[in-house]
Amino acid sequence: MKKVIIFCLVVLGTGNLFAQENIENQEDSRLDFTANIQNNHLWRGLIITDKPVVMGNLSYALDKDKKWKVGIWGASALTDDKDGTHYKEINYYVQYSNGRLYIGLWDLFNSRNINTAVASDDIFNYSNRRTAHIIDLRTNYTFGPSFPLNIEADIMLYGGANAGEVVLEPDGSYKKNKYSTYVQASYPVIKNKKVNLDAFVGAGFALNDKTFLYGNGKNSFDIVNVGVKASKTIKITEHYSLPVSMMAMWNPSNKFARIQLAATVF
Repeated sequence: MKKVIIFCLVVLGTGNLFAQENIENQEDSRLDFTANIQNNHLWRGLIITDKPVVMGNLSYALDKDKKWKVGIWGASALTDDKDGTHYKEINYYVQYSNGRLYIGLWDLFNSRNINTAVASDDIFNYSNRRTAHIIDLRTNYTFGPSFPLNIEADIMLYGGANAGEVVLEPDGSYKKNKYSTYVQASYPVIKNKKVNLDAFVGAGFALNDKTFLYGNGKNSFDIVNVGVKASKTIKITEHYSLPVSMMAMWNPSNKFARIQLAATVF
């Protein structure tokens, strides 16, 4: 019996060691992916779709500190929108983040409702005149702990024919890009509580035109995204918790508002 007990303890100890090594290997893994579900998709004050959406993000860290990453982000609506189109998007990105500073270069491709008269629905078409891809430069910076204000600035550098970002000459040749820009300030009104609350305000303008993507097409500068976002973590089991959020947003330029409920499944 003594030998059996010793053998069991050795087996259990070895199992715990392997389990610990597996956990450490998981923590050290540079490859990761996450999934979200939302009742809609709102982006920079725009309503991308009003239908429920499933989102996935696959990333790979290029360095051991996981500051540099490359990845693929994608999303799809669960049903058609009321206009009969179906939201599907696939993006590629490379980014740097050190916890306070973020810089990312994203390649966006939303295949919903592409107008083939002005843009190509070919995902491999990157021509400056007809590509539906958008090359998007994203930056944000969070100030110190005593003043955790976050400032975001994003510029569309290339493409976006389907989004109205490309301006053509009268003969149909390429003239210029508008370089629509979005800036946002957000601040954690309540933090480190059971329910946290952030408030934000965002504006849009174009660096190379009088109108820009996020507004109503009448003003050269406008407030396009105002709202609050509440978030908390729900403990489901001892080993699984579910981060959830609720956001209320208003677009004063386009005169609409939405509520968004979201959960990070894993």
